[in-house]
Amino acid sequence: MALGAAVDEKSGAPRRKRPRRPGRTRRRVIITFVVLVALLVGVIGGGYLYAQWRFSQIKKIHVAGELPQLSGKPFNILEVGSDSRVGLSGAVAAQTGASTGSVSGQRSDVVKVMHIDPAAGTITILSIPRDTMTTLLANQALYGKFNRINVNFGSGPSLLAQTITANFGIPITHTIVVSFGGLINAADAIGGVYLDFPFPAKDAYSGLNIKQAGCQLVTGFQALAVVRSRHYQWFQNGVWNYDGTSDFGRIDRQNAFLRAMISRLKGLYNPLSINTFLSKIPQGITLDSNFTLNELIALAVKFHGLNPAKMLTYTMPVTDAQVSGIGDVLFVQQPDAQQMLVNIFGSQLLTPTDPPPNTALQTPLPPVVLPTTTTTLAPHKKKKHGTSPTTTTTINPSQVVPYFDPVPCTP
Repeated sequence: MALGAAVDEKSGAPRRKRPRRPGRTRRRVIITFVVLVALLVGVIGGGYLYAQWRFSQIKKIHVAGELPQLSGKPFNILEVGSDSRVGLSGAVAAQTGASTGSVSGQRSDVVKVMHIDPAAGTITILSIPRDTMTTLLANQALYGKFNRINVNFGSGPSLLAQTITANFGIPITHTIVVSFGGLINAADAIGGVYLDFPFPAKDAYSGLNIKQAGCQLVTGFQALAVVRSRHYQWFQNGVWNYDGTSDFGRIDRQNAFLRAMISRLKGLYNPLSINTFLSKIPQGITLDSNFTLNELIALAVKFHGLNPAKMLTYTMPVTDAQVSGIGDVLFVQQPDAQQMLVNIFGSQLLTPTDPPPNTALQTPLPPVVLPTTTTTLAPHKKKKHGTSPTTTTTINPSQVVPYFDPVPCTP
């Protein structure tokens, strides 16, 4: 056709126009669209299959007593920090305070319940100190009728989840267990987290050793040392000072670490970084068998824009005491504890079947309370009508971070 047109042009003959075919352009558009869709499906499908393969490598366990999640409704994830040294090398195990051969079994040094509200787009975390006294559902011949909450994890997460529901009325939908090795791998997989230490800090028991103040990258064993620190010290005015709050101080530092980790995960877009993260996560992480990849993806999409600083964290109100044969323990403090539970979980709370004991080792049902909000009149000087009502929530003491503790930062 091109040769004929050239001959016609040179000979002076009128150019013949190629007849326009109305359907040709439409077919090209359709073919192009189909090819693009096929490529997109291939990429997404391949990525999903790869994620499914990685997800299948994460250890799954059956957790009895979990309640099904209702579509669009709030649900709760039990997060357990296990002191298991399984998978740690001899050197790292020694740094955690024991050799691999001398530590057997597992205890729940960390017990948190993450309350997720998809409709509101909020995440609230309740920490239960490990020494909190509970009414035991099993192993009473071994531990007695009442004992610390962390003894329940010796038989696995099922008994711990059931104990939390029976004692506090908190329904559990999913369970995540993270060992020492799991936390180290997760921190290393995202390249560490950034924490701002106001002062040099150390903890001889956990191995924490921060030699200088300021915003710095915390990785590997030091990441584990931060979240394990119960004997935290900071260097101020030429003196080493000691944080005597034990588990409560550790909970504050764990919450700071979680916020810092979420900040790092939100910026994880590099395919190589994502691959590294997915490859290391299965090591030391255990999920309940009801957890699906689709649920995790949906959560990631829903809460991708979450500001970690606005994630609410609470600690169960308790009072300290001594119990013969057990030692120093913590008792749930009422009505403060029930008020906090109602404020967090609302109508989702169930009636406890086995309430925790009070200091007299009695097990009364929790008091009936209503959600609390404080309504105040805030003056508006620029308006002629004087004042208008403003609703604020009651300040939670567990949200206040001590001045010497690390906080998330941006380098």
